[in-house]
Parts: sequence; C-alpha cells; structure tokens
Amino acid sequence: MCVVEAPPSRLDLVESASGSFRNLIRARCMPELDEEPVREVPKLEVTGVHSPTLTHVHDPVQLVIFDCDGVLVDSEPISVRTDARVLAQLGWPLSEEEIVERFVGRTHEYMVAEIEAQLGHPLAGGWEDEFGHLYRDAFEAQLAPVDGIVDALDRITVPVCVASSGGHERLRYTLGLTGLYERFEGRIFSASEVSNGKPAPDLFLHAAERMRVEPPSCAVVEDSRYGVEAGRAAGMRVLAYAGGMTPANRLEGPATVVFTDMRELPDLLALRQ
Repeated sequence: MCVVEAPPSRLDLVESASGSFRNLIRARCMPELDEEPVREVPKLEVTGVHSPTLTHVHDPVQLVIFDCDGVLVDSEPISVRTDARVLAQLGWPLSEEEIVERFVGRTHEYMVAEIEAQLGHPLAGGWEDEFGHLYRDAFEAQLAPVDGIVDALDRITVPVCVASSGGHERLRYTLGLTGLYERFEGRIFSASEVSNGKPAPDLFLHAAERMRVEPPSCAVVEDSRYGVEAGRAAGMRVLAYAGGMTPANRLEGPATVVFTDMRELPDLLALRQ
C-alpha cells in the first residue's frame, strides 16, 4: 500500500488495491521503476448494470479473478500497522481493527475524503511526503507472497487475472517485488479503468468482459468485505480468504466460501457448490 507520486508521464500510484492508508503515500516511498510508463486506460462507464443472478454461480469456473493485497501479496499487516502510525500523527488515531473495517478494500479517493471529513479541513498539498519512507522500508524488508499462494497458482488450471483497487504501476511494483508479476502480466485490471470501485461490481465485470468470460463462470478470490460484496454484486462465486486481517464473520454470505489456507483454493474451485 505504499503509494508513490509518479512522474508526470506515469500513472498515479495512489489507487490501492486494499484501499488502506498506504495508498495515500506517493512517489517517494519506493524506488524508481525501470519499466516503460504504463498507458493510461480510459475509464469504463458502467451504467444500468444488471448483475447476473446468483442462481448461476454454480457453473464450472472458467476464470479466477484475484484481488492483490492480502490475496497475492501479504501487504495488509505491514500497511495497516504503518497506517495506524501515520493516522495518529495526523491527529486521527485508529486501531488496526478500525482501519481494516473502514478502509481495507476501498479506493484512494474514498480514504482521502474520510480523512479530510474527520479532520474538518483539506489535507495540505504534499502532506504525505514525510511518511513515504515508512512504507518503503517496511515493504522492502517484509513483503512476500501470501502463504500458500504460489502452490495454489501452480495447481490452478483455468485462466487467472488480477482485479485490484490499486493503480497499474503499484500493482507492477508489489507483484514484481514478490516474484508474481510474470504470472499475471497482460491480465491485470485496475480500479482506475472503471468509474466505481469496490464494493460496486464494476471492476470485476470489466475484468470478466476483457477476459471474455461470462460472470457466472467466474470465481473471485478476495480478503476484504468490500471486495467480497463486489464479487457477489457481479454475480460471481466468491472465495473469501480469512487467513488475513478481516475476520471470517465479516466475509460470510450467499454464494461465498470462506477459507483460511490458500493451499485449499484449487480444490475449492473444483467444487460445484
């Protein structure tokens, strides 16, 4: 959730996959990327979306759509701890549990609006600069793939993609840092491509359309309640990973399987539940 202030020719990294406060910390929180700038993708305007009925989510899975933070990369504990430190310095002390409940899975814009509403005034330009090194140092020292995800990816036989609240450059950074980028290259979708982030279904529907798979034949792997709600709203089967920071009872619901070990994921995908 380290967010970077990209040079003018590059996409802004402030949109986070998890929506945690790290998405507010800009370019100074991580080293310069060597890759070519990512082309800005026009936003997809989703109007009058009719989500497929949940009675069809039992179709055989033809596409697995992964969230990134907390599902592929184990960034949530690192970021939420740092978020708590930064928020306290800004004058809004929150516990880690409160940060998870309020912000994990939400967009950068939502987070900024909530902070400014709480403080009662706009944040000064460049305010995030002093905190960037906290995220950078923690990510470089501790960021790793979620336990069991590499084994699960090796065993999944259907197409996979990523659909995250984060920006493309940030996704390339975190997935690259953990050795997962090549597994998803060319099949990574960001909330920057749609008008409404999670818990709206727009991003998952966009990913399914781009991958040419009907929503009832998709399975979403999520770890936040907002992501789980988005998957359900899209009419997709949801596999909710409760091995992270969101309690299992906040993930439970219709068309949802809650699990705690990523190594179980391939077998769960094979079930006609």
